[in-house]
Amino acid sequence: MSTTQPIGIFDSGVGGTSIWREVHELLPFEKTIYLADSKNAPYGEKPIEEIKDLSRKNTEKLLDMGAKIIIVACNTATTNAIKELRNEYSIPFIGIEPAIKPAALKSKSKTIGILATRGTLTSTLFSQTSDFYAKNINIVEVEGRGLVELIEAGELDSPQMRSLLLKLLEPFFVNKIDYLVLGCSHYPYLIPLLKELLPEDVIVIDSGEAVARQTKSILSSNNLLANEQTVEKPVPEFFSNTNPKVLEQLTEALKYAYKVSYLDF
Repeated sequence: MSTTQPIGIFDSGVGGTSIWREVHELLPFEKTIYLADSKNAPYGEKPIEEIKDLSRKNTEKLLDMGAKIIIVACNTATTNAIKELRNEYSIPFIGIEPAIKPAALKSKSKTIGILATRGTLTSTLFSQTSDFYAKNINIVEVEGRGLVELIEAGELDSPQMRSLLLKLLEPFFVNKIDYLVLGCSHYPYLIPLLKELLPEDVIVIDSGEAVARQTKSILSSNNLLANEQTVEKPVPEFFSNTNPKVLEQLTEALKYAYKVSYLDF
């Protein structure tokens, strides 16, 4: 396997670009390929076997495109399918899961909130992580039903989004959380709106930075890091299996060259 091969990233749509941004910021000389499986978004309400099948499909496509490591930039796919992916493929996989550990350790009120999809909240991995790191913490779980669909439609600050978020945030207000953990890679795009709607003392955290650090660590331990001395900064490639308009909107703020294309996968 070559150090110049790309980092492959997939998600159930455009949300995982929040993870991609952290990875690219830490590893700017790494070639990256991002697959937005928007055609099948959201994963969070699908049966577990379908989530596993979709994860395999995305993995196969990224392997065909030469990926040297794959980031499963989807909480639902990580919590429900990454074990099988690691058993079935020899390539390294990086998963994401809600940042319960740092929230539980830092919480002063001993009450934290988790905003996630049903697929994540009902998974065995989520349950194990919660039990291990938050034994003495009150966790207020809220399923973000409808949020992914609005984000995929590009409605980050629409009246519908504001109305839905206010309704979903109500249990967090009532229970007076001091940390809100985002358990879906789409949700970081809502951080500006969340900070506006939540009390000032509530800290919102997600998993992006930790995923980037872990990716660098695994690449380094496998001698797969790109050589910054000999490699020019590559052009990131983004692919969507639906109209790539929303993907283009989320990447248009990038200050360097990149490609967004339609791809049937």
